[in-house]
Amino acid sequence: MKLHTIDTGFFKLDGGAMFGVVPKSMWQKLNPPDDNNMCNWAMRCLLVEIDNKLILIDNGMGDKQDTKFFGHYFLNGDATLHKSLKAKGFSKEDITDVFLTHLHFDHCGGSIQFNNDKTGFEPAFKNATYWSNESHWKWATQPNAREKASFLKENILPIQESGQLKFTTDGAELFPGLTIKYMNGHTDGMMLPHIKYKDQTIVFMADLLPSVGHIPVPFVMAYDTRPLITLNEKAAFLNKAVEDKYILFFEHDPINECCNLQMTEKGVRLGETFLLHELQ
Repeated sequence: MKLHTIDTGFFKLDGGAMFGVVPKSMWQKLNPPDDNNMCNWAMRCLLVEIDNKLILIDNGMGDKQDTKFFGHYFLNGDATLHKSLKAKGFSKEDITDVFLTHLHFDHCGGSIQFNNDKTGFEPAFKNATYWSNESHWKWATQPNAREKASFLKENILPIQESGQLKFTTDGAELFPGLTIKYMNGHTDGMMLPHIKYKDQTIVFMADLLPSVGHIPVPFVMAYDTRPLITLNEKAAFLNKAVEDKYILFFEHDPINECCNLQMTEKGVRLGETFLLHELQ
């Protein structure tokens, strides 16, 4: 097995929304905001080589929305999905599987692209199976008012129309050494891949823990649909992560790719931070 960090650029979101009820005097030390209270966040994906499989976990925001849409999120940085794959020696055609932790636009927007004449949409990974789960797919295609702006039909429906969509289940070993755990506080049926790698477990954190700043249990995003469920999910996960010495891989942390955890008098806290390639 080989693992590769795939950077797709940065975007900005309101700091208060990202840290929920936590006072700005506390969270601004973790991710300093600009004059508009916006903080910068990564869209960091993970590429997994297992046997004859090349699995991409999430794929960023994509590039097919209009200028007005992207203007809300202040995209920045030089990295793109295409350039990052190319730097690792791969192309979109090489991807055999696209695993989508959930279908919010900043996690799945790269799944679908315009066709050649821009009259419609097509899968960006024409040779890949796309993985979601039945519960979350229904949640995303019949969205509640709270999340409707995050579930963009042009990112989602063409996946099913292509015939490339498959569903997995909670606890499944989808690939050798890669198992799935559902989380339901952020959005229904979000999936966290747990990857066995060199006698360690690496967990792709998606939006359960967007950054190291979200490790304390009360630091829950205002975007979460069921924050009290998130609280319970985080507490249980963090305790197990310490016990089993998990390595956390962050999708949105603007600086830190990975970390481990430690138990302190205040509960589970950040241990060491490091880059993924330092585990290779």
